[in-house]
Amino acid sequence: MSANRPRGRLLVAGAVAALVLGIATTLLFAATGAFRGSAPAAWRAPGAHCSSPALQGHLVDVTVGDMGPGMMGRPHWRAPGPGWQGMGMMYLRATPSTVPAGKVSLRAVNVGALPHEVMVLPLSAGQAAGERPTRADGRVNEAGSLGEASRSCGAGAGHGIAPGAMAWTTVTLQPGRYELVCNVPGHYIAGMYTELDVTR
Repeated sequence: MSANRPRGRLLVAGAVAALVLGIATTLLFAATGAFRGSAPAAWRAPGAHCSSPALQGHLVDVTVGDMGPGMMGRPHWRAPGPGWQGMGMMYLRATPSTVPAGKVSLRAVNVGALPHEVMVLPLSAGQAAGERPTRADGRVNEAGSLGEASRSCGAGAGHGIAPGAMAWTTVTLQPGRYELVCNVPGHYIAGMYTELDVTR
């Protein structure tokens, strides 16, 4: 019996350490705002030396994120089926999801560990967000794009929003339905899309 006592203490010590680490991580995420759906107006991305300037029109905060490269494995964008969207490994959220027609500014914050982008594409009648076909390279067709936020700490198109950075773009939108997508290879099928509705 005494030979099992040190092993039992080691297991209890390991369980306590895991519990303390879990609680500390949760408190850290809560303190940094990682659980919020979008960034507040005066928020500056941690680790980034940028924030968006005053933007025109109606503001839509877009949060893009992922669980990081070590937790996702290899992307399987050629596989049939719904991809990863049900697993929540990658996400793109917009707040609000409905805005009036006219000038609309998208302010995107990358809270993930991988580069992302936000592109505005019109949705056809009867088409839902997430239904676009992907090519062999894991991307959707960008024809008809109305704007893009993919320049770290800047406006418009670039080479992707770096982790912890912001990007923004201002577009003029007519009433209708639009899809915000991340078109980095494999990210669309991984769940990085959402609908933006524009009213009269």
